[in-house]
Amino acid sequence: MSVAAVQTRVSQLEGMIAAANSGFASPGTSSTTGFNAQLTQAQGSTTPTASVASLGTGDSAYSDLIQAAAGKYGIDADVLKGLIKQESGFNPNAGSSAGAQGLTQLMPATAASLGVTDVHDPAQSIDAGAHYLRMQLDRFGGDYTKALAAYNAGPGAVQRFGGVPPYAETRNYVSKVLGYAEEFRQQSGAQQPPQAATATSTLPYSIT
Repeated sequence: MSVAAVQTRVSQLEGMIAAANSGFASPGTSSTTGFNAQLTQAQGSTTPTASVASLGTGDSAYSDLIQAAAGKYGIDADVLKGLIKQESGFNPNAGSSAGAQGLTQLMPATAASLGVTDVHDPAQSIDAGAHYLRMQLDRFGGDYTKALAAYNAGPGAVQRFGGVPPYAETRNYVSKVLGYAEEFRQQSGAQQPPQAATATSTLPYSIT
């Protein structure tokens, strides 16, 4: 190979090396600068996806079902709403370590006895919960305090103690549900429903 050919080849190689080096960061600069800049640009050009609220984070999603069930079984809709808030926080997929499931947290056997085929179906859970609360109201003379205690601790415990059992959990449960019911009633500005007034003679509610 002639000297001229070698010089030409060297020039070509130098050109190729220079072109390759141009794609890298210059000495003294961070090699991640280009990547970070591109990442920042990409993030800035992308509209963040809004977080999707979990189904049942509020009572409004189930207002119609609650009203329908309350009317069907002649119970106070706000008490039913308070019960659901306390039991599941309006989460239809809620479950307890004891096995209770759904919006109204009925045990599987109880739910099945009330015709529930899907404990996580809001319509079935609300209807069954309202039905079960109605059963306890009938058992305890329309007394919501005792009925709610029975819903939580079982009717046997209420009968045994002649009222709300001296269980901290149950007493707190009854207080919470009735408190939520009053809050819902004040928010809506609704008067005491006629069916609730006939269903109980203990309004306003109290733990006895």
